[in-house]
Amino acid sequence: MGAFPDGLNEQVGYEFAASQQYVAIAVHYDAQTLPRLAAHFYRQAVEERNHAMMLVQYLLDADERIAIPGLDTPQTAFADVVEPVRLALEQERRVTQQISALTQLARTEGDLVGEQFLHWFLQEQREEVSSMGALLAVVERSRENVMLIEDYLARETVGDAGVDPGAPPAAGGAL
Repeated sequence: MGAFPDGLNEQVGYEFAASQQYVAIAVHYDAQTLPRLAAHFYRQAVEERNHAMMLVQYLLDADERIAIPGLDTPQTAFADVVEPVRLALEQERRVTQQISALTQLARTEGDLVGEQFLHWFLQEQREEVSSMGALLAVVERSRENVMLIEDYLARETVGDAGVDPGAPPAAGGAL
């Protein structure tokens, strides 16, 4: 296996870890009876899981070995309503850096198909960072009245809800 397929396998783990972290955040908000925040992060968890499965499908299609890595335990305790969203934004920024590095690796190795495949992920990450940054701004402003955050999420569409007809196929289908 070359460096690019190895990197994609590593990214599969990062995407699954992001999914688990979003489940942990969703459960945290669910336990506080904040259903809109919880629903947002449950959706984000599914989206990250599907990103991992898109990478798996690419590796399958490229006839490369797939190694599903183990995951570290996600953070489950948070100091306040803001901390989980701040963590989510940091995670999205980190994933953006990872995808950018993978795209550069594909280019360096002359894997134009791999580079083209990752362009969708780069666009997705730009949207994810922007969306999570906006949510963080709302949460920081409304930390003293969390129901304002719930109202905001009830009124506004935050993120793309995982629906993109131009997305790469996911192994097992997008669930």
